[in-house]
Amino acid sequence: MAEENKKKRKLTKSSLKKSLRLYKYVKPYRGEFAIGLIFLVLSSLANLAFPKYLGDLVDAVNADEIFDKIDSISLILIGILIAQAIVSFFRVVLFVNVTQKTLANLRQATYEQLIKLPIGFFSRKRVGELNSRISSDISLLQETFTTTLAEFIRQIIVIFGGITILLVTSTKLTLFMLMVVPVVMVIAVFFGRFIRNYAKNMQDEVANSNTIVEETLQGIFNVKAYANEFFEIARYRKRTNEVARQGMKGGIYRGAFSSFIVLGMFGALVAVIWQGTNLVAANELKVGQLISFLFYSAFIGGSIGGLANVYANLQKAIGATEDLMDIFNEDVEDLQASENRGQLQDFRGEFEFKRITFTYPSRPDSQVIKNLSFAVSAGEQLAVVGPSGAGKSTLVSLILNFYKPDSGTIYFDTKAAEEYQLSALRDQMAVVPQDVFLFGGSIRENIAYGKPDASEEEIIQAAKQANAWDFISDFPEGLETVVGERGVQLSGGQRQRVAIARAILKDPRILILDEATSALDSESERLVQEALDHLMKGRTSIVIAHRLATVRAADRILVLDKGALVEMGSHNELIAKEDGLYQSLSNLQFNS
Repeated sequence: MAEENKKKRKLTKSSLKKSLRLYKYVKPYRGEFAIGLIFLVLSSLANLAFPKYLGDLVDAVNADEIFDKIDSISLILIGILIAQAIVSFFRVVLFVNVTQKTLANLRQATYEQLIKLPIGFFSRKRVGELNSRISSDISLLQETFTTTLAEFIRQIIVIFGGITILLVTSTKLTLFMLMVVPVVMVIAVFFGRFIRNYAKNMQDEVANSNTIVEETLQGIFNVKAYANEFFEIARYRKRTNEVARQGMKGGIYRGAFSSFIVLGMFGALVAVIWQGTNLVAANELKVGQLISFLFYSAFIGGSIGGLANVYANLQKAIGATEDLMDIFNEDVEDLQASENRGQLQDFRGEFEFKRITFTYPSRPDSQVIKNLSFAVSAGEQLAVVGPSGAGKSTLVSLILNFYKPDSGTIYFDTKAAEEYQLSALRDQMAVVPQDVFLFGGSIRENIAYGKPDASEEEIIQAAKQANAWDFISDFPEGLETVVGERGVQLSGGQRQRVAIARAILKDPRILILDEATSALDSESERLVQEALDHLMKGRTSIVIAHRLATVRAADRILVLDKGALVEMGSHNELIAKEDGLYQSLSNLQFNS
């Protein structure tokens, strides 16, 4: 219910302006859409013609040439029905075709926009919310294009067209009908909406009572351990009694609504018939015209009542459009497709942080990196250690250019990061994280993600170098083995080695290892560490580690604390520093 209320927005000038941005996706198919609108108008006019000829059919009974008139009017009615069927078919087909092509373009544009947004955007949004934008919001627009819009136009034509015909038929009866039927319909719509909302609240109450059952049965151990059986019985009794009370109150509302429908709707119909028969008696109206009049009155009343639902659906569509357009208002990264990016053939992989300061946009009061400066030579193995919250993971994000520093400059091969194409620069980097993410496809697809055009031989060679080929070849499907969602079919060590094979295939100049072995058992860690040692040869390597045993062989170790560089040197140099942070961390770990 909260989601439904969130979707309903008022039709303001701003919201309509945002909604009109959808026109760019409809524009390529505006010809088909215009023809569909023409068919919709013709279909609605055919609806309006039908009651008139039904009335003429009744009046033909009293005509001199009764049989000729009945035959000709019947043929006209059959013709109207056939024409309406044909027109309705093509209207639906055209609207559906335009809608599907438009929404396909919109889905593609939304996904393209999302995938190009910077990491900072995804740290502010939940994946489920973003997925909802592409799935449920666009599906809501599909209903609007195919049904809601057509209903709105049809009802407007029926209301104004029907009233025009009625005014021509009998001005007196039309004015009388407009004083009675629309008022009753509007009251019925709002009364019905009130009852629907009350029924939804009732469902919420039932859900709350079911929650008590679910919680107590799941936590039955605690219920019995604390001897709270009768407390829970009383709690459930209170809730279900409230449900019953609300239900009985709802019964009163539904009964009143039923009585209103009988009295109001049929009373209005009786009033129109009574007034119409008076006009027939006064020879101001024919019997057939009265029957046509009643049909038109029913059409108009139904359309007036239906407009409320159409308006509610339009509000939902406006809300969905605004949410989508908010995504398009975000600034994307300056990315380049593979055919448009430089290859950086002579890239050596050295980089330098020069007086870097950084604060996350979502936490402006907490400076994460403070005036950080250091340089890394090509091929050097640099370890970064420090307590939790020291800024180690943020350092990785800055190297990958996920964020721009608040101040200072990051250099790669003596050139500022901004001078490179972003995609070309990231092409030269690879990351092997602690929590490896594998896509739900095959092992082959996951390894080839590092180089989509890799040959079979290159993939197998990368798997061998990552110590992964032995377990891959043991699977009946080999490289075609499906790893499942997030790689759930593989063990932690196997997932890690697939990720290393992916990085090997990419052949980066800068390699980032973020706690790559911390969650593995001894045997898996040995195999993964061997693969990592092979992977790091000849590359600039950044090793983020909590376990200091894994960084002893590094050329240099950076020690961070609260975003600042406090120590730097080899393991032996740092361990020899009296009262140093590295020595303190080392003593804590190894003594434990």
